[in-house]
Amino acid sequence: MTDAAHFLTSLAQVLSTLVLYAEGHPARERSLDRAWERLQRLLETDPAPRFTFVGGDVIHGARAMRELAEWDWGTRLAGAGMQRIEFDKANTRDDLEDFLHDACTRLTMGHLDTTTARQERRTGIRYGPIRVEGQEDVPAPVQASIRVAPTGFNLSDESDAIRWMHEEVERRGELPLMEAETVVRSLSLAMHSDQEMLIPLLQLKEYDQYTTTHSLNVSVLSMALAEFMGLAAADVRAFGVAGLLHDIGKVRIPREILNKPGKLEEREMQVMRRHPVEGARIIIESDRRLDLASVVAYEHHIMLNGGGYPGFKFRRPTHQASKLVHVCDVYDALRTNRPYREAWESERVLAHIEKGAGPDFDPDVVRAFTTMIRQWEKRVTVLESETQIFGSRPAAPPPAADPVVAPA
Repeated sequence: MTDAAHFLTSLAQVLSTLVLYAEGHPARERSLDRAWERLQRLLETDPAPRFTFVGGDVIHGARAMRELAEWDWGTRLAGAGMQRIEFDKANTRDDLEDFLHDACTRLTMGHLDTTTARQERRTGIRYGPIRVEGQEDVPAPVQASIRVAPTGFNLSDESDAIRWMHEEVERRGELPLMEAETVVRSLSLAMHSDQEMLIPLLQLKEYDQYTTTHSLNVSVLSMALAEFMGLAAADVRAFGVAGLLHDIGKVRIPREILNKPGKLEEREMQVMRRHPVEGARIIIESDRRLDLASVVAYEHHIMLNGGGYPGFKFRRPTHQASKLVHVCDVYDALRTNRPYREAWESERVLAHIEKGAGPDFDPDVVRAFTTMIRQWEKRVTVLESETQIFGSRPAAPPPAADPVVAPA
């Protein structure tokens, strides 16, 4: 077992001990001493260890720790608002003890803002949700309280994360997988942060923000539809990631075409129609585990009758996730204002989708989607901006996007 695995194992042991024994008990001191010793040993080989807990995976730096595949403390810590934990040589034994007390409080009492003073004076240990590069660290208790409050959730962090992801793909050609999965988990939390599930959708303010806004909305709609259809939780999240990344190929479309304030000419449309292939290539080259998202990126404009783009050399059915994302993509597209077209009302979009059941869309998916939207109409919460508080006003249909004839 590696030094990193030994340290995390000792970390779990001391957290269990803190729960079982009262302050001052010798067992607490022994387990804390062991964790401190193992942290020092780890720092000898890694002067700034960083651990990330995403989707059940434990990641040390950029390496997935397969030896801890069954270690459930990563999921627990992530659920307590500690998806990221970073150490450096400036930390002291008191820092570690304070950190462990904070973690224990979060794990046993929820995300209570009870440790601000400790966090402010701690310099060697930092933790919280996975942050976007360039953002300043926010004290973890504050971050957590933002993320769990049923009436205080917003989408600014998620929007920033998506914009940063797109910039990373443009700059480095690689997709940051952990941030994509974290955004989806955060959206799922927003959807389930009240007594009944919400469907939070962003309303487009400026057209050059369309890809970000649309990606968030399609991810939310895809997860809601997958859950409505009774899919397992892991599948719901996987469909959410696929919905979030379905248009990632647009980062390789020239901005003058992508943000053109009007309908595209045929030459420009041919360029735009390259984005499914580009998206699939970006995703699969970044991480083979995202094969489903890659398939959806490639297939989300292919009709049930084989029309659309890009075409198959040999005709075959598209994946179920592609069928779900296709419908959600079209719905959000038509519900968004465009420079050349007003947003359609929700019922008009649903009628259009129903009319396309068979040639364009899978009839079972259409039936489930239209039933969900009509049945859960009051659960659709439209945010006029990324920072509007959920629940501050009731559902109102979102503005829309491209006509379904060519929802780029």
